[in-house]
Amino acid sequence: MTKRDVFRFLNEPREMPDKVPLPLRTGGDWNELYGRFEDREASRQADRCLDCGIPYCEAKCPVHNYIPNWLKLVQEGRVLEAAALVHETNPLPEMCGRVCPQDRLCEGACTLDDGFGAVTIGAVEKYIVDTAFARGWRPDLSKVVPTGHRVAVVGAGPAGLACADRLVRAGIAAVVFDRYEQIGGLLQFGIPSFKLDKSVIATRRAVLEGMGVEFRLGVEIGRDVAADALLAEFDAVFAGTGAYRYTDGGLPGQDLPGVLPALPFLVHNGRIVTGGDTWGRPIAGWETTLAVPALAGRRVVVLGGGDTGMDCVRSAVRLGAASVTCAYRRDEANMPGSAREVANAREEGVRFLFNRQPLAIEAGAGGAVAGVRVVETRLGAPDANGRRAAVPVDGTESRLAADVVIIAFGFSPAVPDWLGAAGVATQGNGRIEVGGERRLPYQTAHPNIFAGGDAVRGADLVVTAVQEGRDAAASIARMLRRGAQRARSALDAA
Repeated sequence: MTKRDVFRFLNEPREMPDKVPLPLRTGGDWNELYGRFEDREASRQADRCLDCGIPYCEAKCPVHNYIPNWLKLVQEGRVLEAAALVHETNPLPEMCGRVCPQDRLCEGACTLDDGFGAVTIGAVEKYIVDTAFARGWRPDLSKVVPTGHRVAVVGAGPAGLACADRLVRAGIAAVVFDRYEQIGGLLQFGIPSFKLDKSVIATRRAVLEGMGVEFRLGVEIGRDVAADALLAEFDAVFAGTGAYRYTDGGLPGQDLPGVLPALPFLVHNGRIVTGGDTWGRPIAGWETTLAVPALAGRRVVVLGGGDTGMDCVRSAVRLGAASVTCAYRRDEANMPGSAREVANAREEGVRFLFNRQPLAIEAGAGGAVAGVRVVETRLGAPDANGRRAAVPVDGTESRLAADVVIIAFGFSPAVPDWLGAAGVATQGNGRIEVGGERRLPYQTAHPNIFAGGDAVRGADLVVTAVQEGRDAAASIARMLRRGAQRARSALDAA
């Protein structure tokens, strides 16, 4: 048996898969930026793992993937076994391998990240699942025993899909409802295809349907199906309704022609890029369609420094904007978005202005957007969330010329009326209340309704929504088992 070289990382540098050449990206190429590892490349990168006694990467991962274990399997060429192990903790690993900010999570916690370059965990995760699916691997449900229970999952975003996956693995039939015409939620419509090709979502749908998940799309609960009917038909309901309420910041001039909320802008372009027709279809959270101007030759300013902001600036580049500027009120070190996404945006020609706080959006002679009034800031004392506040500096106001302004300040949940009518309680910020005394994790004030993902925690990462959907399914299964046990006890007593 060949002895493994534990110092492989000294001679084998960190590598990412090849990227789409820059001229293609700036020329309007919407294909996934990163290619895929071949078997040998994936094995070499996986072999860089030190197999630390304390796997910090695993601890930092919200779903606590068994990362060192499946890296070892890849290094040994056992990809199908690696795929099975990846799915033990993560119902949507091919999505997370593509869109997770690994530099802030698993790779950021890698021991080798201190000078040697972290193991390329995300790209290997993507390789594992893509390769396994291509070789015909599918989750093995041969030992699953049907329970006879049925659960409705409302929302086909990452939380809902993760919940449905875990329910069918527990022998519980899952029927997923969504008002969109495709599954995935913001995976399908919000995240640009240069980060997540939509064929990946189609493959996952086929896998889930093969596992027994049923999808009822283009169906809105409360409009097409009454909540009472849903609760009568199913033993429990999981609400993964997301966060679509626009945070506008209250800027003067934000209603001017040419000012766009980030999410409708991304949804609009997502439908067009994938061949869909956005006109005539309402965007979730808005009753009317959004008039998105052509960006070719226009000066675009994006306000906000999160991952959504990075999706917007990089989309604007591909749409042919003459210039794209991202203005963020704190410094680069305090940006909430992925450092890798910032680097990619900068490589594609995006200009970043840090420590700039928007004050107003200004109109030109024709009444449309002409610029953004900003003020320079310095970092002050920590705010209520522990982040250092952005403090305006007197006498530093300036104007950024703009033809289009995209506001990417974030999104928050807005609980659907049918949930409120069912007695589901919410917090002051619109988030659904779950858990607490005498409740299971993710159980709402209505005992048969559970919730998770952005609807509960506010707009967050895909992987955290996956984790909550997965764990909510465990709570639902636990409740149904308790009910079945009580029913058997009552029958025995009779």
